[in-house]
Amino acid sequence: MGSRVPEVIDRLVALGETDPALKGVRVSDGPEVTEDPDLEWLIPGWDADPNGDFQAASTLGGWSGLGSRREEQFQITVAVIAYNGDTDVRAARERVYEIAARVEAWFVADPSIGLPELEAAIEASQLTQDQTPKGAQAVLLLTVAGRGFT
Repeated sequence: MGSRVPEVIDRLVALGETDPALKGVRVSDGPEVTEDPDLEWLIPGWDADPNGDFQAASTLGGWSGLGSRREEQFQITVAVIAYNGDTDVRAARERVYEIAARVEAWFVADPSIGLPELEAAIEASQLTQDQTPKGAQAVLLLTVAGRGFT
């Protein structure tokens, strides 16, 4: 089955790794098993729930006409996580929104993010906040929604 999801996730990871404004943010391709002390994360393709179902994306498709081409609508979850080492929830919350603003900027600059026959944007977000052993934590889940042809 053809899908644009893998290349969109790959592109989001590449953009995150090369964005100078995200220096110090750990960009990961999906969830990682690590004991690294990183406090800020950008993770395309993960719902940030280590006890959940690890949902990365969903798609809906249909034929765009006669032939073999198919239009695919997709939603990809992107987790933005910030810990701040103390109990300042406000600072953690502000930081996840700063990181997410970079992701939004990529789509504003180019809704195709450099991929042919594709357009996408951040459609929705969900914020959670908590106190953890690493200090205040804010998790912002972005839903990148778009469509493309396979």
